[in-house]
Amino acid sequence: MRQGTGRCVGAAGLLAGLILVGALAPGVALGQQAAPPASPQPADLAADLANANARIKVWDIPDIDLLPDDEEGRLVRYGRSVLEASARHIGPDAADPAQRFAGNNLACANCHLDAGRKKFGLPLVAAAADYPRYSTRSGAVADLAERIDSCMTRSMNGRAMPRDARPMRALLAYLTLLSSALPKDARIEGAGAGAIPLLDRPADPARGAVVYAQTCVVCHRSGGEGLRRNAVDASFGYGVPPLWGPDSFNDGAGMNRLVTIANFVHDNMPNGVSWVMPELAPADAWDVAAYVTSQKRPHRDGLERDFPDLLDKPVDTPYGPYADGFSQTQHKYGPFGPIRAEIARLKADKGRVPNPNVR
Repeated sequence: MRQGTGRCVGAAGLLAGLILVGALAPGVALGQQAAPPASPQPADLAADLANANARIKVWDIPDIDLLPDDEEGRLVRYGRSVLEASARHIGPDAADPAQRFAGNNLACANCHLDAGRKKFGLPLVAAAADYPRYSTRSGAVADLAERIDSCMTRSMNGRAMPRDARPMRALLAYLTLLSSALPKDARIEGAGAGAIPLLDRPADPARGAVVYAQTCVVCHRSGGEGLRRNAVDASFGYGVPPLWGPDSFNDGAGMNRLVTIANFVHDNMPNGVSWVMPELAPADAWDVAAYVTSQKRPHRDGLERDFPDLLDKPVDTPYGPYADGFSQTQHKYGPFGPIRAEIARLKADKGRVPNPNVR
């Protein structure tokens, strides 16, 4: 499966099999013969090689349905199914009680769209290439299994999975295959949820409620409860996920941070749109995201111990402690520009500020 080009124009890729080159040169009409490219000079070639991994624009993803019908192929396909139908396999009503790791009936694919393959839909294409990596939230190097468990305990409001649990092994196998054509520490076009301009005012939940009523309520319902696939059996999960309430992500999840959810909403919602042609204006995305994050959801204990260095804490983290002197309300709704400026000043002045709750 090959995904299209990303939002930004990156360096020309030289990684065989990873980046496809087929676009016509500027000014060359269909049917005309383009002039042969000039031979690269040594300095140009060195610069291209240095930048080849700057942003990989075309994702070369193996076709999972064409994998052999062997143990590895079945494990990868099961991993995709765990990601897409998480409630069925690892939810609180899963058939096997020993496999009930999630605390809600969401699916990983509710946030990682198209089974982790959509640009600016929190893609997972480079996840296996990115880990192990240092986690500012834990203050330690985390491997991919630990990153999955972070989602399990926050977005899925559940518990960590043992390394030898088949759903964990399957998710690792699936993510490893997604990254199999990428070099170590690859950076891809379309990573994350996007980067719409920051507001110079606080995001407004009241205004966001109006946007929600106009744009979101038809799918996510008036109480944010979403739409179950089966009214009787919760393990079927959701056709439309809940955005708040007892079966949603908890307050320690990444989607409960305003910058993340506002960009995700702008680039992916209403369902079916993409960053190429968004439907919501950036200000509407900020405000409706503020409305969603203002609602009640499950609480995760121990959040005050996140981020051993408080200067590593994202500006939109909606819980303290903070090192910058700004209120929790401003950290939750913005504006974030002044917070970023103060954190930059503190880093230059102090280097780090230890979290007093971390022993």
